[in-house]
Amino acid sequence: MPVMSQPDIQPASASALACSATITLSTIGARAWLVEAPGGFDLPSQRRIWSLARLLQADEAIEALIPGVTNLLVLFRQIPDDEAAVRASLHAVWEQAQAISPRGKLIEIPVHYGGEHAIDLDAVCCHTGFSAREVVRRHHQSEYTVFALGSAPGFGYLHGLDPQLATPRKKVPSLSMLKGTVTIGGAQAGVSALTGPNGWNAIGFAELDVFDPYAESPALMAPGDRIRFLPQRIEL
Repeated sequence: MPVMSQPDIQPASASALACSATITLSTIGARAWLVEAPGGFDLPSQRRIWSLARLLQADEAIEALIPGVTNLLVLFRQIPDDEAAVRASLHAVWEQAQAISPRGKLIEIPVHYGGEHAIDLDAVCCHTGFSAREVVRRHHQSEYTVFALGSAPGFGYLHGLDPQLATPRKKVPSLSMLKGTVTIGGAQAGVSALTGPNGWNAIGFAELDVFDPYAESPALMAPGDRIRFLPQRIEL
């Protein structure tokens, strides 16, 4: 599985600054604030979230910053005395945030599309109206960006799925989906990090570990990395 290029930060294009509306702030307990970017599940929103996180790193009052999918959790070291001041400060820093585009590494993942592990491929076909071969083609011809890690160790939320392949998550999750299963969940793509319950739609399988606790860098993916799925085998 080739991994190419080194992480770097490059300014995003001017068009990426289109996301200029105000943020939404919510308190999560007494010390944490959730900053939600305006707009939808898109790169301009995510790039400004990454920028916001970088700007806030210098604030000694902040204990931790946890980027999510178009949101950022800000954990303060102590309970803030002035809630209005926190709100004003976060809004001010957001206005300063210039969208950035981490030039992450390219990760190529060979995939066995179809077969015994693609238990939801028929459901994706039914929802989208595409043949199984067309679903596979559209899935592997896209390049994806890792927005954030979460849900399970090393699991990457991937942006870049062909919008016409977007398929709602299952109402009844699979109870034992194998790690390495290639999935579609709404407008996102993913690769299962652990074997267990999973409500995303399985369309293929990849022989890889996205998380190795003994590795120098335990998580295979990082925010800003680019993902390409390579059809190693297609069994329809």
